Amino acid sequence: MHIRALKSCMSTVRPRLQPLEPPYSDAVAQTLQRSMPQGSDVPPLNLFRLLVRDEALWAAMAGFGRFNLKYDPAHYSSIEPRDREIVIQRVCIRCGCEYEWGVHVALFAQSVAITDAQVTSLRSSDAPFEALTNKDRLLVSLVDALHDTNNINDQLWEQLAANWHENQLLQLLMLVGWYHAISYVANVSRIPSETWAAR
Repeated sequence: MHIRALKSCMSTVRPRLQPLEPPYSDAVAQTLQRSMPQGSDVPPLNLFRLLVRDEALWAAMAGFGRFNLKYDPAHYSSIEPRDREIVIQRVCIRCGCEYEWGVHVALFAQSVAITDAQVTSLRSSDAPFEALTNKDRLLVSLVDALHDTNNINDQLWEQLAANWHENQLLQLLMLVGWYHAISYVANVSRIPSETWAAR
């Protein structure tokens, strides 16, 4: 049983907000190029092309995005990439955001050793999530508690604190909130899914 059907951005519903289309100004082209991983052959994401419409907003957001994905060699999250992707997938599932879920499954799941069975488990509401590790399950509990109650009880907090240090706990809380915000933007704007993304 899946928590809810992911909202398909490939429906016949017209996007409410359109991503920028090329040709871009030189400044926008450079900004979009910097937004993708070095050496990536993937064109700038529809989400990035949407957000860069507001250059001040993009400038405010871009640093934190690079921090989470470890794209900035000077300032980067201490969360392990696999833990990060477990959190992101679960947040996107809980928010019903096919767009961002599909991007992260396609671009990151395999490279951080998240198996197809684990991707399926993350989409499930059926405990005990047999394909997931104990740490994975704690991250799922973190996301679910925040999604359902906007808080974490003492027992779960103690379990989390036994596995991640205090700065990492802060970073995990911010990561969950960040991908809620990304999911809201993708869902409400109805941006089209990337052609190569998972469905």
